[in-house]
Amino acid sequence: MAQLVRTLKLRDLVLLIIGSVIGSGIFLVPGGILRQVDHAVGVAALVWIAGGILSLLGALSYGELAAMRPEAGGLYVYIREGFGSLPAFLYGWAMFLAIASGTIASLAVAFSTYLGAVIPLSPIAGKLVAIGVIALITVVNVCGTRRSSDLQNWTSLIKVLLILGICAVLLFLGRGYSGIPAALWSEGLSGSLLSKFGLAMIAVLWAYEGWQFVTYCAGETIEPQKNFPRALGSSVLFLTGLYLVANVGYMAALGPARAAESETIAASSVAAVLGAGAAKIVALTILVSVFSAINSVALTAPRVFYAMAADKLFFRKLAEVHPKFHTPAFAITALGVWSAVLSTMGRFQELVNYTMFVAWIFYGLGAAAVFAYRRKLPEMPRPYRVPGYPWTPLVFVVAAAALVLNVIVATPRNAGIGLAIVGLGVPAYVAWRMRNKEADVAGVSVPE
Repeated sequence: MAQLVRTLKLRDLVLLIIGSVIGSGIFLVPGGILRQVDHAVGVAALVWIAGGILSLLGALSYGELAAMRPEAGGLYVYIREGFGSLPAFLYGWAMFLAIASGTIASLAVAFSTYLGAVIPLSPIAGKLVAIGVIALITVVNVCGTRRSSDLQNWTSLIKVLLILGICAVLLFLGRGYSGIPAALWSEGLSGSLLSKFGLAMIAVLWAYEGWQFVTYCAGETIEPQKNFPRALGSSVLFLTGLYLVANVGYMAALGPARAAESETIAASSVAAVLGAGAAKIVALTILVSVFSAINSVALTAPRVFYAMAADKLFFRKLAEVHPKFHTPAFAITALGVWSAVLSTMGRFQELVNYTMFVAWIFYGLGAAAVFAYRRKLPEMPRPYRVPGYPWTPLVFVVAAAALVLNVIVATPRNAGIGLAIVGLGVPAYVAWRMRNKEADVAGVSVPE
């Protein structure tokens, strides 16, 4: 049988992480963050910094796991070996139904929305564009990991340069600096503000979402023991700095009051300093950014379904590697088809809310796997050890648990939907296990 090929280098991992993380979030959510924390610019900055620190703690923890277990599936493998096949299956199940597919679908909808700002589109045309983008990226990823990685590299580099250029213009031409000092802090610390801080973290962590996905490609990475820790740590630090600079640019262009009221803060900022016509520059930047982010998910997430199928816990066809392209072609196609279906249903923000909540349950479990590995396999070679152990993974796990609990208390309906998506996987898991047992007893292989 054909096998996956190790082709990804350090440069590819760095640009893959950056491309995964920068989607549409930094162009949309800063205004909402300001409103969430009562227009306090300093508190909003702390939310962005806290999101960066939390992501860095997780990235450092995952660096140890990726260096130890450089296998296709990444986080799925860590949860499976740390806590058993059921939670690992539930993660993969949620990935397919909501986390990865919902991310692709919501980004595809965002792509069609921003294309409509450049070229007027009817509602039907918008849906067709979203489906077409998913189809195009699916085909590219089926045709080779190297090819899709090269596409990722170029689109990630282009969007970083565009964002830096926009930030430079806003910082240089902005006239809103005078309003920042008076809006730095809210009147006082309270339980309500802390709860709002936690809810604001949901939106910020959506903007940081995606650095975890790179671990899924560990089975196709050259020298993963060295490259994963370097790529994860450096990329998250760069992204934190870029996001802070972007927020300062928005404040400089609009001032805190106008920035807080803007639903499309990047476009509003550019329009304020260059005129309404220049807002299309932001729309084009977001198009490149969102396209890159969709490709990053298609490049990484199918490796989870590939690993599940190899464990006989998903459709066996998804474990096949294309004999010519050496990609998990059926897994990539399955994700593309389901994502296209989702893109025609529901609303963008709802998909994001469900995805983020479910995802962070498993991201916390992934970091907790560091403790499980050290307890179960203390003698196993560790090419990279997470700095600050045990505090680095522990703080990440506690923060993830607090984040999940805050969502359950503050938005029980969304939390219930997310948990229901996970719960639907339990009977599916039982069915696959029983099927495998019956096949073992009969002495035959499970049919595809």
